[in-house]
Amino acid sequence: QVQLVESGGGLVQPGGSLRLSCEIRISMHSLNTMGWYRQAPGKERELVATFTGGGNTDYQDSVKGRFTISRDFAKNTVTLQMSSLKPDDTAVYYCHADQLYMGVQTDFWGQGTQVTVVS
Repeated sequence: QVQLVESGGGLVQPGGSLRLSCEIRISMHSLNTMGWYRQAPGKERELVATFTGGGNTDYQDSVKGRFTISRDFAKNTVTLQMSSLKPDDTAVYYCHADQLYMGVQTDFWGQGTQVTVVS
């Protein structure tokens, strides 16, 4: 059963913007962290931006000042607004969330959405 559904990827020129959205099909109040990861060809999956369990935001250094993560509990969505995109931002972007219950962590992943930054 798919719990996280991403949308909004695509092709954009350097300097452009894209907005990724993640529909969360489980109660957001039950989640610990929620955010975005990405994986470029030949590289490991890496954190892009996330809401921590305490509700703070955490960003990868390379996207600070360019990307903004937000969430809407009423709409059950987590959004990543990406600006000043660079070719190095090209990757498959994954929505991620996790639950903590009785000391057990359960991870949820979306199917991924491709972001390609090219001239």
